Amino acid sequence: MNYEKISSEIQDHCATVTINRPRAYNALDEQTLRELEDAFRSAANDDAVSVLVLTGAGERAFCTGADLKEQEQFLKRPHDYYKWFGAFQDMHDQLRWIGKPTIARLNGIVVGGGNELNLACDLAIAADHITIRQIGNSRGSVAAGGATQWLPIFIGDRRAREMLWLNEEIPAQKALEWGLVNQVVPYAELDAAVDAMVEQLLRKMPEVMRYTKTQTNFWKEFAWSQTVMHARDWLTLHAASDEVREGLESFREKRAVDYEKLRQPHPSPLLHKEREMALPWGDYTQTCEHCGAARLPSEMKFCGNCGNALTNDQ
Repeated sequence: MNYEKISSEIQDHCATVTINRPRAYNALDEQTLRELEDAFRSAANDDAVSVLVLTGAGERAFCTGADLKEQEQFLKRPHDYYKWFGAFQDMHDQLRWIGKPTIARLNGIVVGGGNELNLACDLAIAADHITIRQIGNSRGSVAAGGATQWLPIFIGDRRAREMLWLNEEIPAQKALEWGLVNQVVPYAELDAAVDAMVEQLLRKMPEVMRYTKTQTNFWKEFAWSQTVMHARDWLTLHAASDEVREGLESFREKRAVDYEKLRQPHPSPLLHKEREMALPWGDYTQTCEHCGAARLPSEMKFCGNCGNALTNDQ
């Protein structure tokens, strides 16, 4: 595969895979997921590779999770989210099943699905300026692509709830104390620290290392296998929900999420059911200027309440 959104380099038995979307804070769109999957598979099959390092381009971000601009398309075609999550799932499986030790080189902020990548790797070294954060409950998603399953294993139940429920930033030193990373170093020393850990891993027997990794991954694999397909279906069914919509729109409009609005009774329970399916009549964005009926499908030409022509798509 010719990579456009990542890079992969091999030197001295170490493959370094870099998410190369610094302007998008190294967010994960479907193409990036597929390219990562391919790079991980290639490294798994290459006998010249004994260790893999995963990082992000630039100094600002390691990875910030799903590309929210791309996610907006699922508001109109929510069932397509199932395909996107399939790419996410395939990428994660290939990373965990690579059969070789993996190191997350945390060069910048680690957010949402970026932390799930961090957790999927075997070891992690962070620059001292980075923060780690889960934001799903604040932005309309559930971090069930690894974080809800793995954080209790890594940091304990109460700390996992704090991260997943409160969505506060965890500074690098606190991440070290909690066990989210193995080392914290100044950014200028990050590469040297990663190289030193790679060198330590290269002085281990590859077949023994592979099976040690398989055994060490037991609880991660158990939690993932028991939950991931349920998560994939649930997230697909809610891909066009009001909460997802508000999270995406507030991000695009650079405003605060209107949490109070989301707590108001929904005008029609039917809309919830329809939102869980494809929307053949378009999204509920129109308001009738004649009778004031709101949340009418964008493709409707006449108001279903008063019968007048609709002219004010919103």
